[in-house]
Amino acid sequence: MSTHSNGSAASTNPRKSRRRDSLRHVDAKVAVDLATAQTYSENVFLFIPNLIGYTRVILAGVSLHFMSYHPKYCTLAYCISCLLDAVDGQAARALGQTSKFGAVLDMVTDRCTTSCLLCYLSSAYPSFALVFQFLIALDFSSHYMHMYSSLVTGSRSHKLVKSDVSRILWYYYNDSRTLFFMCAGNEMFFVSLYLMKWVDTPVTFAYLSSFTWPQILALLSFPVCLAKNIINLVQLWKASKILVGVDLAERAAAREKGE
Repeated sequence: MSTHSNGSAASTNPRKSRRRDSLRHVDAKVAVDLATAQTYSENVFLFIPNLIGYTRVILAGVSLHFMSYHPKYCTLAYCISCLLDAVDGQAARALGQTSKFGAVLDMVTDRCTTSCLLCYLSSAYPSFALVFQFLIALDFSSHYMHMYSSLVTGSRSHKLVKSDVSRILWYYYNDSRTLFFMCAGNEMFFVSLYLMKWVDTPVTFAYLSSFTWPQILALLSFPVCLAKNIINLVQLWKASKILVGVDLAERAAAREKGE
């Protein structure tokens, strides 16, 4: 009789049934309905960290607008947008407003902002266009595959990497200082390349008088940029292995079920 009542409840209210099935897997229609019906007091779109995220997007758009003719405004808006990347995560944890939407918004903003700058650098340095195109492809592919592999293995966040999976990625994601240093250094290198096209006055320091200050920044930040993209390669390879491992496990389970 209890089996019958459970089945009846499921048939009369499939939405509640689908929500009870798993906290990790919510039906897409239920998710859309919840997002539409959310109240002002619990509106994820209006969480403070997500408002910071929207500000980052606006500032990135402003920097792109000025990129071709006003380097000061462009650099200022771009750098503020990048620095706010370190603020939204702290705000989310401090206010208890962490969200999957905020995490994805943060990653998409990072990828799109950097890619737009690299597109400009491809036109500014046409002989290195293939290098910049490779960096765009590597950045998108490594982060997409890493996030997808995190989802299929049930991880709550793409930043929760265990040391037995990859010690490099574990140290990169689990030490906030390392993550900030690597991301900031990577962006500094690309911004320096951008400014090198606009600044041609050498500095007045001894032994450095043949360099402009953007060139000096580029030389200092290049090792960080190189390391960051090596990490992207590691991330791409590890994510590929995880997905292949999941495929093998699912195929083995299907064969056992077939037997």
